[in-house]
Amino acid sequence: MTTTPSLRQPQDHVQDRAAAADLGPTSLSAVTVDVVIVGGGIVGLTLALGLSPSGMQVAVVEAQTPEAAASRQRAYAFSLTSGDIFKGLGLWPQVGPQITHFQQVRLSDGDYPRAVRFVPADLGTEAVYYGAEHPVLMRALQQAVEQATNIHYFSSANLTVDLQPGSHQVMGRLTTPAGDRPLQAALVVAADGKQSPLRRQAEIQTFGWQYWQSCITTVLEPEADHQNTAYERFWPSGPFAILPLPGQRCQIVWTAPHDQARAMVDLPEAEFMAELERRYGSQMGRLKRLTRPVMFPVQLMQCDRYVQHRLALVGDAAHSCHPVGGQGLNMGIRDAAALAEVLSDAFGRGLDLGTVNVLCRYERWRRWENWVILSFTDLLTRSFSNHIWPLVILRRLGIEVLNAIPPLKRLALRLMTGRLGKVPRLAKVGRR
Repeated sequence: MTTTPSLRQPQDHVQDRAAAADLGPTSLSAVTVDVVIVGGGIVGLTLALGLSPSGMQVAVVEAQTPEAAASRQRAYAFSLTSGDIFKGLGLWPQVGPQITHFQQVRLSDGDYPRAVRFVPADLGTEAVYYGAEHPVLMRALQQAVEQATNIHYFSSANLTVDLQPGSHQVMGRLTTPAGDRPLQAALVVAADGKQSPLRRQAEIQTFGWQYWQSCITTVLEPEADHQNTAYERFWPSGPFAILPLPGQRCQIVWTAPHDQARAMVDLPEAEFMAELERRYGSQMGRLKRLTRPVMFPVQLMQCDRYVQHRLALVGDAAHSCHPVGGQGLNMGIRDAAALAEVLSDAFGRGLDLGTVNVLCRYERWRRWENWVILSFTDLLTRSFSNHIWPLVILRRLGIEVLNAIPPLKRLALRLMTGRLGKVPRLAKVGRR
C-alpha cells in the first residue's frame, strides 16, 4: 500500500491576527483562523478542501498521525454524488482509477429468485455506484490538504474550546507535540465522530436507538471475476451486502442479531466461511478470506440541531444510520459540501461565519434531507428483517413493481445515489 503523505505541520506561517495569550517564555505563536475543524477524517478534510477556494484560513485538528488516520481497513459504498463532489474538488484523477465502478447493483429478498437490477443506463451515468477503500480516499484528501496554503493541519493534536453564548470568537487551546498554543476562530466544526466530545460539551441532544443487530465486515477474494457487480440481499436476520473492490476482492457487510453476529465472529475460519458461503451464494466460486472479521453495533441517531452559536456538526457527529444501502459516509460528505457552500457564500459577503443566522441555512438544508435517508434505511431494515408473511408478500410485490415501472426505479436510485434533493454546488461542478 502506498504510504500516506506526511502532512505539513504548521508552526510559523499561521498569521497572528489577535494578541496571543501569555503562555510563558516557551509558548508557541497563537493560531487565528476563520474556521477550525475538529476531526481530520474523510468528512473533515472534504469540508476543509471545500472551503479552501474561498480564501478563508482553515485549521484542521486531528488526534491521530496522518498515517494512522489513513490506515483504517474499511471500504465504502461511494455514491454518485460523493463522486461528483470529489470531482469538484479535483481529486478524481487520483481516486477514480483506484476504486471500482459498479456496473450493476442487484437487490433481492433472501432466496426469492427475482431481483431489482440497477445499471448505469438507468441514470445515464458511468456507474451505478462506486466501491472505495478508506486509504485511497484519505491519501487523495491528505495530499490536496498538504498543497493548500490556507489549510493548516495539526496532527496528534487536541483542541479545547470555550463555547460561550454570545461570544464574538471561539477561543481555545491547541495541544500539539510541540506544545500548547492559543487558537481563535469565528467557527468550530465538529467532525469528530459518533461520540463527538464537542457535541457533548455543547449539550446538543440526540434522538435514536440501538438496533437489535450488529454488523460484520471482512474482505474476501472470490475465485471468479466479480464483474463489478454489487449485491444487497435481505435475509430475515438482516441485510447482507457484497461490495466489489479493485484487485478482484469483495468486502462483505453482514448484518445479524447481536448474539448471532458475536457467535459467527468467534467461529473458527472454516466454519465462519461455511456460514458466509450460504449467504454469499456460488456465483463467484470458492472464497478466500483476506482479513479477520470485525463486528460493530449499528444505530440510528439524529441530533435535535446541527448548529448553535459558533458551532456546526457534520457527518457522524450529527447523525448515524443503519448500514443498509451504504448511506452513512455519503451523508457526511454531502454535509461537508453543503456547509462549505454556505460558509463560502457568507464569507464572500463579509458575514460573521459563526452566527446562527448564517449556520441555520446549513441546518435547514441538511437536517431534513438526512431525516429522509434515516427514515428510508430504518424502513428497509425493519421491513425486510423479519418472517412476517404479509410483509414478505408486500416486499416481494415491491420488487416486482420496481422492475415493472422504470420511473419508480429511477426515483429509488436517485435517492440512494444522493441525486434527490438539493445538490451541493461542488457536485454540480464535478458533473461538468
